[in-house]
Amino acid sequence: MKSSRLSLLSALAVAGLALTACSSGSPSGTGEAPASGSEAAAGELTQVTVGLVPLAASIAVEYGIQEGIFEKHGLDVEIALANAGAAMLPAVSNGQMDFGVGNPLSVLTAVDQGLDMKIVAGYCNSADTGEDTSGVVTRGDSGIEDYGDLAGKTTSINALRTLGDLTLMDLAEQGGSDPADVKFAEMPFQDMPAQLEQGNTDAIWIPEPFLTTALEDPDNELLGYSFRDSIEGMPTMVTFTSGTFAEENPETVEQFQEAITEALAATDENNDEAKKLLPEFMNLPEDVATALKLDELGGEVREDQIQAIGELAVKYGFIDQEPDLDAMIIQ
Repeated sequence: MKSSRLSLLSALAVAGLALTACSSGSPSGTGEAPASGSEAAAGELTQVTVGLVPLAASIAVEYGIQEGIFEKHGLDVEIALANAGAAMLPAVSNGQMDFGVGNPLSVLTAVDQGLDMKIVAGYCNSADTGEDTSGVVTRGDSGIEDYGDLAGKTTSINALRTLGDLTLMDLAEQGGSDPADVKFAEMPFQDMPAQLEQGNTDAIWIPEPFLTTALEDPDNELLGYSFRDSIEGMPTMVTFTSGTFAEENPETVEQFQEAITEALAATDENNDEAKKLLPEFMNLPEDVATALKLDELGGEVREDQIQAIGELAVKYGFIDQEPDLDAMIIQ
């Protein structure tokens, strides 16, 4: 089995890292120029660094590495971990990372703040029916029966001004409450179940693999799948790069676009095989890795849903202008 090179960039573990004053960096993030297309074709791989959030769906990149998909497309992939997608944007912008995988709102926010970011491919989406891979969990005796009841309560999310609070503000308003009355607190996913049990938060927005664990507590209840309830078919993560990297390395971007699309399709088709990598990749118990649900994975960019995210973001003051997706998406 191939071994991926996994690095933890501590500076990127801070979700509030500013999206400003980004300096230029080397295209490969290593100080070395990437191999040209002809060199890759001759057997020399182009090294690229890919930023991931430590969530279950991120296993698709690891699966693609292990199955030789990226290598087949001429790429040698190094994985770097960040606590939230927003933390990757400066690193991708200044060349510390070549590609990132994060929620689309973070990309829209970065562009709204002046960064030249491009969406390369889709990544994962909320499920259209049945169980989804992220949701809002409360205690059974909380008195919270619907999203409107979150007004005046504290809901914990991993990072502010991202899809978690955006969709919950939308749903609270749909439930007849003032979205400004919903309180949010930042908290690492792994800490959320204990804080909910201790009464230090009223609700938690939590994805896999943590959602399955939280719902194993019989005193916890699922309020709903907030992404799907807000925007049907919402893309929960997309793959992105900087405009500079895309302009300077078009062949590498095309290789990566093809490779990530193939890796996502392969992971989606072989969920059970991919989940076998999760215990080592995320330090998960095997039974948890086996039981959890993986997102719907695919390389298609869902433009209509991203546009809807942008409209909500403008409505609630997350960004100033609706996105120009024609300029942002690499076809």
